[in-house]
Amino acid sequence: MKAIRDDLATNARGVMWLRFEEGENGERQASAYDHVDRKDFVHDPARKWKEVGWVARRSWLTMERMRMRFEQTSGDAYMKASYSERKGKDENYAGEKKACVWELWHKEKNVVVWATPGVDVVLDIREPYLQLDRFFPCPRPAYGTVERGTLKPVPDFVYYKDQIEEINELTARISALSESLRMKGFYSAGGEDVADAIETAIKQNDNQAILIPVPNVAAFGGGGSFKDSIIWMPVDQVAAVIAQLIQLRKQLIDDVYQITGLSDIMRGATDPNETLGAQELKSQYGNVRIRDRQEEMIRIARDAARISGEIMAENFSMQTLMEMSQYEDIPTQAAVQQQIMGIRQQIAQAASNPQMVAQAQQNPDMAQKMLQQSQQKTQELQQSITWEQVMAFLRDQRMRPFALDIETDSTIQPDENAAKQRVTEFLTAMAPLIQQLGAMVAADPASANFAGEVLKFAASPFRAGRALEAAIDELVDQMKQKASQPKSDPAAEQMQAETQMKMQELQLKNNEMQLKAQESQASMQIELQQARAELEKTNAEIKKVYAEIERINKQAEAAVVTAQAKASQPERAMQ
Repeated sequence: MKAIRDDLATNARGVMWLRFEEGENGERQASAYDHVDRKDFVHDPARKWKEVGWVARRSWLTMERMRMRFEQTSGDAYMKASYSERKGKDENYAGEKKACVWELWHKEKNVVVWATPGVDVVLDIREPYLQLDRFFPCPRPAYGTVERGTLKPVPDFVYYKDQIEEINELTARISALSESLRMKGFYSAGGEDVADAIETAIKQNDNQAILIPVPNVAAFGGGGSFKDSIIWMPVDQVAAVIAQLIQLRKQLIDDVYQITGLSDIMRGATDPNETLGAQELKSQYGNVRIRDRQEEMIRIARDAARISGEIMAENFSMQTLMEMSQYEDIPTQAAVQQQIMGIRQQIAQAASNPQMVAQAQQNPDMAQKMLQQSQQKTQELQQSITWEQVMAFLRDQRMRPFALDIETDSTIQPDENAAKQRVTEFLTAMAPLIQQLGAMVAADPASANFAGEVLKFAASPFRAGRALEAAIDELVDQMKQKASQPKSDPAAEQMQAETQMKMQELQLKNNEMQLKAQESQASMQIELQQARAELEKTNAEIKKVYAEIERINKQAEAAVVTAQAKASQPERAMQ
């Protein structure tokens, strides 16, 4: 930008060229800005920039770089280029031999051509490797004054060239006369003592008084006067001429300042007798004279930023933009799908878990609420903005120019005092207006639209008003929504609040009763299970008792049979 500023000031034209750089395997991607020298940029003759059909820039490449770039497209044609050492202004510098290569962008034929003097064939020709809205990889050059009906720049120096030449001529005259403005005189070639004394006095450079002793005082002539013995060359005429030349040169310099529009305030020169109003008027006049140049610098900076944005949007990878922006709130499509799949898996696992199903049957309201939350979370994830959508939007050439715009005032040198004064004026003008409009909107919310338009009208003359327009529109929308809602009655609101509180209390009591019933049912089930266990245990003990009784009965029957058998033996013996 500084080089463009210098070219704009000296040549009335500054040129910028943008490139897309990509490292090996796409590891490094960048949008580069190049300043193009006056002799390295050409385009076809046109009245206006929109009529330009092709532009070209010249680069200087070594044979090795020529081979790496053009061997695959044109074979060994690069070897026939004219290589030479570019010494420039320094004749003692001997660098590498380089050849110039012209890169030409033709809008109508939609091609990019690389050619070099001395080679009959083009080094390369292809379709544009950058898809830009305005085709050219360079913004419209920053122009100063151009010839009418053409784009030929006219340097400002041309307008005051005659005055500059006269100033140089006057400066040369003043310098020559200053050389002749020396004390020179003649004295009588009398005695040697007098000649030696005069020569000694002339050679002395001491700032103090100089006294030279002379043995033969009579040699000084009449009355011994030293004044009468030396005849000095007249220098007052020369000094008067130099003074006149200096005054004339000063007038010519003032003429140059008037032609260029550089007031004394802008040059740091001021008259202490001038009033503050006169100095502010001069400063304002000077700013008006250079405002066109400032706007040109702003415009080319804005256009270059737009082209750079197009290059990044069309060619940068998603990973590069993610690393550059360092914005972690936007997820990728894969991350969103992974979260959605996780929610669905949780729902499926809950549906297949008997315990979770039983809990859902016991408390269906809570289960329905959890299901709604899961569905809402899934819907939010499906509607969330992803990096893939951002990239698709950035690379949509139809929508991008309508949604994205770049404006800047940063190239203007800020004036802190003027900025403070503008802020004070803005707040002074807006404070009472906001108070009055606020009271009006509070009384009648339907007037919010009118209040917003009045606020925007009042803020439009101030630079800060542009940043507040969106906030004013948002405030108006909120007021409209509030106005569309029915007016509330305090008594009705209180009654509604009491009803809601009672409903909440009833809901809480109902929940408590349900909880107690569930607890009672659970305790009854537990007691029933315990009773069943006790009954089963009692039945088992009864079975054991029955088994023991049966065993005892069997033993008793066996004993009876044995006793009977023993009792019958003596009888048989007696018989």
